[in-house]
Amino acid sequence: MKRLVLALALSLATAAPALADLVPLSDLSRYLNGIATAEGSFTQINSDGSISTGTIYMNRPGRVRFEYEGENLVVIAGGQQVAIFDGRSNTRPEQYPLSETPLNLILARNVDLARSGMVIGHEFDGTATRVLAQDPDRPEIGTIELVFTDAPVELRQWVITDSTGAETTVVLGNMAEGGNLSSRLFNIQQEILSRER
Repeated sequence: MKRLVLALALSLATAAPALADLVPLSDLSRYLNGIATAEGSFTQINSDGSISTGTIYMNRPGRVRFEYEGENLVVIAGGQQVAIFDGRSNTRPEQYPLSETPLNLILARNVDLARSGMVIGHEFDGTATRVLAQDPDRPEIGTIELVFTDAPVELRQWVITDSTGAETTVVLGNMAEGGNLSSRLFNIQQEILSRER
């Protein structure tokens, strides 16, 4: 099973190979399209500077689950919807279309970073390849910056900037690709029913 070892931005310099260079968009698209399932830890740096940690489950296309440690908070993307379950609230989950978040770009069935108007920045910062992308059909929803290291290509983190300019950084760590993930993890309706019991 291929392992993705993903670290905080500050550790990218030591994790990256000495001869790293700009990774072409075609290679990055192929890498993302090759991810079927993945599971591991994440650290989230919120726009207010607070930090959250938890476990991420990804099942491409279109499905991801974030379970936040110690916060009774779960975010699920599935069935083209995103739902935020806040255990501290007695209300039903907040829901909105997955297409309204730039995360949709890497959860798409066929990621094509070379698509016209999608990538608005592509550079090598000395340790990693950074790709700034937007939905060319809906640029107003915000952007996602993807950070990759080379040899082999690995996704280390992403930064989502929403329509208000607020930034949320997700740093991936100890990710493992492959394996079977229960469809229950990504089923918003089942999550609602289980919480109403």
